[in-house]
Formats: sequence, structure tokens, C-alpha cells
Amino acid sequence: MTTGHVVIAPDKFKGSLTAAEAAERIAAGIRRAAPGTEVRLLPVADGGEGTVLAALAAGYRREEVTVSGPTGEPVQAALAVLDRTAVIEAAQASGLQLLPGGVPAPLAAGSYGTGQLIARALELGCTRIVLGLGGVACTDGGAGMVQALGVTLRDAAGAELPPGGAALSRLHSLDPGPLADTLAGVEVVIASDVDNPLLGERGAPAVYGPQKGATPADVAELDRALGVWADAVAALTGTDLRETPGAGAAGGLGFGALAMLGAKLRPGIELLLDLLSFDQAVRGARLVVTGEGCLDVQTLHGKAPAGVAAAATGAGVPVAAVAGRIDLDEPAWREAGFAAAYALGDLLPQDGAPGDSITRAAELAELAGERLAAEFL
Repeated sequence: MTTGHVVIAPDKFKGSLTAAEAAERIAAGIRRAAPGTEVRLLPVADGGEGTVLAALAAGYRREEVTVSGPTGEPVQAALAVLDRTAVIEAAQASGLQLLPGGVPAPLAAGSYGTGQLIARALELGCTRIVLGLGGVACTDGGAGMVQALGVTLRDAAGAELPPGGAALSRLHSLDPGPLADTLAGVEVVIASDVDNPLLGERGAPAVYGPQKGATPADVAELDRALGVWADAVAALTGTDLRETPGAGAAGGLGFGALAMLGAKLRPGIELLLDLLSFDQAVRGARLVVTGEGCLDVQTLHGKAPAGVAAAATGAGVPVAAVAGRIDLDEPAWREAGFAAAYALGDLLPQDGAPGDSITRAAELAELAGERLAAEFL
């Protein structure tokens, strides 16, 4: 492998640039300031929004499928497939952004479409499912997801439960149907950095329900309903995973995947870097560039740039960060492994042109690339 290249591996700059766009713009600045530099683009994600796009940019193929959105309306969703691995993003099928008219449905939104994406991956012959969690509209404990895979949930009258977390309060019988055969020989891995349990003060309804429009009364109702769901799953499987760190991820999708699909949980960015063969990309590199919208305290706790920095420094390659805004002081970002950090807001030209670091992010990311080239190349 040739040496001396630059790897550009940013996450998205929320509200302004996708991870791929950020990588392209930074690369353009580097090429302009240091012509002839070999630049390799490897946009990343931390398991949430942008996970499928990161996989596609790394050479996975796109599979489109029509699935049920969070409130049952048909939506177009994509998964990424390479060999027998499928990368699935729950938000593609069950995301907040898919709510009709943006109207929250905290009690009725479900995860059925996420299960349909998994079913499609299985139809394609995939034996490894990577499930990125985050950004979903539902708090149903993954019940809808497993219903799409053939599990039957009925009330005391024998009627199938409708979608949504609130309906789980009426759950009387749980029939796994063909699930064990469907998943025979299939590995399911959850990409998530959330360590919340399913229920209680730190549970999915209490912590994430309000972001999905849940009132305090809704939170209490969902917590009770998910308790009924957890009881039924524990009775079926013989194992109670409601307290497992990560069970509360994505409205309890983490619980459904762990308890019903036999999933394993891995930190999102660590898993994505494995999928993207980051260790090979960084071998022999002179520099790695990463970034996101805001470099702050959250960055240090499992966000993508920190994961990239750890992997790159572990390989002996210096890492620079580009961010829309930097809320860490220099000792903090240096301790996190960054050799340099550039805020787009600090690069804004005093040219009188309208706009700020969000609306002019593309142009400023190129300027950051030029600065990087001047300092490191």
C-alpha cells in the first residue's frame, strides 16, 4: 500500500453537511493547497443517522425497500449490503423525520418497518445484521420490529395488538412463531452508545419519550406498558434483560433486539470503523482528519470523532479535527488525541458576504482543508 496519504473520516455536520459532503469539501481544500496529495475519503457515523450512508460510501451496495413508516404509512428506506453483511438504520424506517406532517405519535408510533428491513436483509441471504439505533419516533420496546419477523402479540380476547408502545399494556400472549428458525445462523449486532435500561428514571420512556412528544402522563403509560412487554419476553425466553445497559436505546429497540433477536451490543463508532476497514485505510497514512458539527463534551463520550482519534493514534497517525464549533478548551481536545482542531466559525472570511458557519459550511470546510495542508503537509 502506498504511504503518505491522508484519510478524511468525518461524521455529519448536522444541519449543513452530510459526512460524505464534509469529507469531499475538506479533501478539495487539501488538494488545492497541496497538489498531488493522495486523499482517501471514509465518511463515518456512530451508529445513528448516517450509518447506511457511511457504509454506502465505503463500497456497500444500496438496497431500496418500501416499508411501514412509524405510523403505518409506506415509506422508502434503504439498507447497505456487502457480501453477507447488511447495515440497517432504524431511523430509515421508524425515524422521527418520517412522521406525517411532523406530528408526534409517542403512544402509537411503532418499529414494524425496522423489522421489515431486517426481513429484507434475510431474504438477500445476509447472515450478519448490523442494526444502527437512534432517531426513532417510537417507544415500543422493539415489539413492532419482531412482529414484522413473524412474532404474534395478542390481547386477552385473542386480537392482535395494534402498533405502538401504549398497546403493549394489553398484551396477554406472545407467540414467537418462526423466529428461531428465521434467525438460525444469523448474527445480529447493535451499533449504539446508549447505556440506558428499558424502564425507570433512566429508561427509554423517561429519557427519550419527551423528545418524541410524550407528556408526563404518556411517559408513565409507556413505562407501564413496556413493563408488561418485558414480563412477557422474560417469561418466553427465561432471561430478563430490561436492566441491561443499552436496552433503552431507540425507544427500547435495544431491548427487543437483545432479548428477542439474540443481539450483541457494540459501541457505534467502533463497530462502524470495523465495517469500513478503517485499520487498513489508516495504514501508512500521514494524517487522519475527522470532525462533526460541534466538538464538545459529548464528543469525548463515544461520538465518532473520538473513536476515529483513538483508532488513528493507536496506529501512530496524527489526527486533526474540523468542527462547526469547538466547545472544548485546547487541553481537553489534545487529551482526546487531536493534534489540531479547526472551528469553521473561526475561518469565516470578513468579506461582508451573508451567511454563517452553518450556511457557508461547505466553503469553510474547504478553507479548513487548506489550513490542514499548510500545517501538516
